[in-house]
Amino acid sequence: MTERLVRRFIRDWENVGDPAVRERYGALSGGVGILLNLLLSLGKFFAGLLTGSIAVTADAFNNLSDAGSSVVTLVGFKLAGQKADDGHPFGHGRIEYLAGLLVSLLILMVGVELGKTSIEKIFHPEQVDFSLVTVVILIASILVKLWMCLFNRNLGRRIGSAAMEATATDSLSDVVATSAVLAGTLVGEFTGVSIDGWVGVVVAIFILRAGWGAAKDTVDPLLGSAPDPALVKEIQDVVLSHKQVVGMHDLVIHDYGPGRRMCSFHAEVPQNADIMEAHDAIDHIEREIYQKFGVETTAHMDPIATEDEAVNNLREQVRDLVREVNPDMNIHDFRVTRGPQHTNLIFDVVVPHRSKVSDEEIAGEITRRVQALDPSYYPVFQLERSYVSGG
Repeated sequence: MTERLVRRFIRDWENVGDPAVRERYGALSGGVGILLNLLLSLGKFFAGLLTGSIAVTADAFNNLSDAGSSVVTLVGFKLAGQKADDGHPFGHGRIEYLAGLLVSLLILMVGVELGKTSIEKIFHPEQVDFSLVTVVILIASILVKLWMCLFNRNLGRRIGSAAMEATATDSLSDVVATSAVLAGTLVGEFTGVSIDGWVGVVVAIFILRAGWGAAKDTVDPLLGSAPDPALVKEIQDVVLSHKQVVGMHDLVIHDYGPGRRMCSFHAEVPQNADIMEAHDAIDHIEREIYQKFGVETTAHMDPIATEDEAVNNLREQVRDLVREVNPDMNIHDFRVTRGPQHTNLIFDVVVPHRSKVSDEEIAGEITRRVQALDPSYYPVFQLERSYVSGG
């Protein structure tokens, strides 16, 4: 069914990197969500009036909020698909994350309100009438919501959309919520024990949990979460596969919304290399990264000494000393300037951001270890906290 809808309503459906195609995916998800959630809300609201069940009525309003969430998703994808302009040179892709966050907040609001109403029902219970029509509506709702969960998860994974994943999570929480309402209805009918309020509390907890998880998934890229380690490794493999490049550092990946990533890094090349050949290699690397991963790339070329055997040996010695301080630390841009009384060892030190040791302590320990090699060595270095991140 999902495949049929995608092929029927989305032109060029395979080109998921195109913002216009992503916008059409969002329109399909939003349109289906609005239609089905409105129908489910009307059915449950009727069932709630028929039986007097607070849990069923609350579930109806839950579906109504889902219809509103679908509107938000629809508008979010529409706005995210706008082209770059003077005020937003990297496009409007992050609006999709904001749409997902708004959906998550709506889910949390429904959970809070449902929890309050259910607690009131626990302290002031009311008789709930049983209706076979209500049971049929609830079972149908569970089946529809299961399909909607799979539908939105399928679409979300096709285009890598946090907003659609949030919608899928919401649908799954609705399945649990409606199942609990159905169970409470049947228990009340066949045992005479009214657990309507307690069921409402359970439903509220599931909704709040789902809303919190969905919010985290959309907030992370807005704050600038670390990129996928697999992507980092693949980019490094591409760069170092070119013989003109002997090393790389300071890789940073920026996420401006799905399908709108940029990265920058420093590519180390031998200082005596042909500058035109090295420049051509860097240009080729930038194109290759874009073609393979859809990431626009800017590379800075760093010349380093590779022919001086004494400098190479000293570089390895200093690298080993730095790794003795912290095995996850590394150095780059190493060079040597010799004077009549002392030798400057100039380099940068990359410190993992997880390190709890202060920069002053790290600097003091590196200086002590380097000068233990030779008192005439004078280390001149800068510490860099390593954040391979999106901004």
